[in-house]
This record gives sequence, structure tokens and C-alpha cells, in this order.
Amino acid sequence: MTDRDYPPGGVTAYAPASIGNFAAGFDLLGAALLPLDGSLLGDLVHAAPAAEASFTLEGPFAPALAGETRPNLALRAADLFREAAAAKGRAVGPFALRLEKRLPVASGLGSSASSIVATLAALQALCGDPLSVPELLELAGRAEGSTSGGIHLDNVAPSLLGGLQLTVPGRDGKPAARRLPWPADLLLVVAHPEYQLPTARSRAALPERPAWADTVAFAGNLAGFVHALHTGDRALLARCLRDPLVEAHRAPLVPGFRAAQAGALAAGALGCTLSGSGPSIFAVAGDEADAGTVAAALQGGFAQAGLPSRAWVCTLDLEGARLLSPVSRPLFLEAQP
Repeated sequence: MTDRDYPPGGVTAYAPASIGNFAAGFDLLGAALLPLDGSLLGDLVHAAPAAEASFTLEGPFAPALAGETRPNLALRAADLFREAAAAKGRAVGPFALRLEKRLPVASGLGSSASSIVATLAALQALCGDPLSVPELLELAGRAEGSTSGGIHLDNVAPSLLGGLQLTVPGRDGKPAARRLPWPADLLLVVAHPEYQLPTARSRAALPERPAWADTVAFAGNLAGFVHALHTGDRALLARCLRDPLVEAHRAPLVPGFRAAQAGALAAGALGCTLSGSGPSIFAVAGDEADAGTVAAALQGGFAQAGLPSRAWVCTLDLEGARLLSPVSRPLFLEAQP
């Protein structure tokens, strides 16, 4: 895709893929991904003023959405943006929106969050920043949770704001996000098999209420994870890079997961579990050489189950959503809510 594909007067925004849950933090942690090879792992949205509203879907994974009966989440995000701007006395739109769907759907890579965030980022830039960053984050969370209820930030927060984000209580009683430190030398290895696992199916595999012992174990593990990041305790971090709450319920849904996980840990990964609700898997590696070995192990596990896969070696994307045109620039880098 080039900017010449689009009419003048618009903007193009990019929102990175993300790892939801990030092992220790079910529905609370998320990390934005930046491949070391410089590729854009995420969706793009072009927005331009228009006489009549329009929406175009393209990109390698557009066919997977073409048959959906529900409105695309990019359109849901645009509706929420217009409503929020109108509530502040700003009449905006209509817009011509074009979503380039570059992330596979039902992948565990924050695919829906990327579409939502790229839409909001494009409209925010096009309309002269009518909303605050906390307002945009809330809209993204509402759009993400539109099919399941509530506000879900674990993928949209890192995709919007970059880095490793923790959902915390906000001052107004609504969920907010705070960036956590992450060791710069630790790399994220992500493998995605050619297999779809809808989030609804992954959610359905979870018990309605976890046991008290499991809840306490989850809380202690998450607290240990956050403490390890703030103190630089690498040994504690490795012990807490796990999912004690939902992995056991979801693992049977992903062919090759246990083999891939065992191979990654044997190859020296500090931790390895599902990315989001799966079927993608991520592992943490100590350096680029180890990361290549871990990536091969992850793909080997999927291969044992007869699934082709693709792997990326990534660092954290610290920028989050950004404009690619008319001028490439970060949008929310210094604007933590």
C-alpha cells in the first residue's frame, strides 16, 4: 500500500499488534509488538473527509471479515468517536474510511484492537485532536468490549500507547492504564499457526468462577511479575512469566501448543504461553541468537501438529499508534493517561 492509493486530504494511521494477558495478567496486561526486521505488524486505516460516509476493506486478511454480519469494529470505533466529539460540541464527519487488514483474525495478536486503535488514531489526527488520550482509551476499550460487554484495555492500551501496559483503577472509577518497565535486552518471540481460534470459543472454555486457590495464585504471580520488573529481579521475573489461571483451560484448544511450549523452554526461553486467547504463542528470550532458536522451537511444535506457522522476533513497540502520512510521527508517546 502507498499513499498514492488514496485521495488527497486524508491521513493514514498504524496501530501495532499486541500480546494480551502477557502470561501473568489475564485481561490486565498487554504488550505492543515491534518486529526487529522493521516490518509493520499491525493494521492501517486511512481516513479522509467525504460528502458521504464510506468504508472499504482491503489487505491480506480482508476476506476473513467479508462475510461477517456484525458491523466491522473499525466502524464501531468511528461511531463512538463521532458521538464523543459531538458531546464536546464538535461535529465531525462524514468520513471515507479504508481499513487495510494486515493482521490475521482470531489470532491472539490483538487483531480487533489494532483495527479499532488505528481508526481512532486516524480520526483524532484528521479532526484536530478533539478528544483527550484517556477519552480515546475509553472509546477503544468500549469498542473492543462491544461484543462481550464492559471495557477491555489489555490489547487496546498497548496498541494505542505503546510498551507494556497494566490495567489499573482510574480516578473516575473507570479502568485506566499504566506503562510498566521492561528490560531492553529481553526479546519477544511470537509464533502464529495457520489456525483460527475465536475469542468467544476461548472464553467459553474458562470456568464461570475460578477456585479461590487459583485466584490467590494468580494475584501473587501478577504481583510478583510487577515487582520483578520494578526491581530488576530477573530470576523472579522468569518464575512469574507464566499463566496460572487460564492456560490449562485453553491449551487443549491449540494443536501443538504443549510441544511448542516445551521446545521453547528447552531452548532457553524465560517463559512461554499463549498470546492473548491463542492460537498464537509467545516466549521471552534473552538475546537475538537465543530468540532464533526459540522461534524454531515454537514453529517445530506447531509442525508436529501439522500446522504451518510464521514467527517474528520482536521488541516492545514503545510508540504505539502513529501516523504514517502525511507526516510520519508518534501520536501518544508522551501522553499517558
